[in-house]
Parts: sequence; structure tokens; C-alpha cells
Amino acid sequence: MQTENKPQPAAQQKQKKAAFKPLDLAYIGISAALIAICSWISIPTTVPFTLQTMAVFLVLALFGGRNGFFAVLTYILLGAVGVPVFAGFKGGLGALLGNTGGYILGFLLLAAIYWLMTKLMNDKIYIRAAAMVLGLLVCYAFGTAWFMVLYTKANGAVSLMSVLGWCVFPFLLPDAVKLAVALVLGTKLCKYVK
Repeated sequence: MQTENKPQPAAQQKQKKAAFKPLDLAYIGISAALIAICSWISIPTTVPFTLQTMAVFLVLALFGGRNGFFAVLTYILLGAVGVPVFAGFKGGLGALLGNTGGYILGFLLLAAIYWLMTKLMNDKIYIRAAAMVLGLLVCYAFGTAWFMVLYTKANGAVSLMSVLGWCVFPFLLPDAVKLAVALVLGTKLCKYVK
């Protein structure tokens, strides 16, 4: 006796669509590892910087907003529980909740903005670029506010321009280059990602 194939209710279809496939989970794990590895690579300039931001941009460009968001979340959670995935081989809540931890948490906002914009608008290269730029600006704003609050509690008042001079201005040009490189690489390589 054959059973009839009945159409599934919309809620079940939506649930199946929302679930992660094994390949998505593999991409998220690989992406979190890539962000960690790039966090350890320090470029020795007047103000040293890492390739962490470039890895976040590249993960978003290659694997999309949803997988990119969860990759960044995985990376942050790994660091929070003590795995030394942050710059300088640091890990733990002390590193995450320190003065510059807001910039790391800001990566989650960057990924969320990218996911939202590419989902609501379209996945054209100019939308991806705009989403990355807007996300980076929000990351800067969140990280700067976080830094100012913690610095002020520990050391007294500090001006916004001083914090921007320490934490944002030196990184504007390197981050713009990293964004452009990641966008070009991601656009070229995303056709090889299922």
C-alpha cells in the first residue's frame, strides 16, 4: 500500500529551510578558525594591526550573512570560554570584556548588518560593499563607546577625539584596504562555495 505524499504545512517547510545543513556548520567552523588565525597575524607598522577584520569581511563575502554571523558568534564564544583566539593569543572573559572588547563584540553587529542588508535588498556587490562599510562604522561606534565607558571608570574622563585617535583613526586606511581585498577575493571565490 502506497502512502500519499501530502504537502507539508508551511511551518514545517519554514523550519526545514531555517535549519543548518551539515555544510553550513562546516563553513561556520572553518570561518571561525579563519578569523582566529587572522587575529594572530600582526602587521608591524607604526600602529600594529591584525588581519582579523579582513577575515570577518571575507567570511561574510564568501559564505553569506547568516553563516558569517554565526561564524563570528562562534569565534566570540570560543574566546569568551578561554580559547586563545583573540589578537596576541588572548582568550577569556577578561580579554573580551576589556577596554577593546567592544570592537570584538562589534564584529557581531557588523555581521548582523551585512546579513540584514543583503537579505532585504539584494546580493549585488555594491550592496555588499555598503553593508560592510556601514557595519564597520557601527563596529567602530560601539567599540569606541565601550572603550570610553571602561576607560573613564578606570582612569577618569577622556575625550572622544582622544579615543578616536587611539582606537579608530590609525585603523581607517588599513581597514579600508582589508575591506576592498576581502570583497574582491570573496566575489572571485564565492562561485566555488556551494
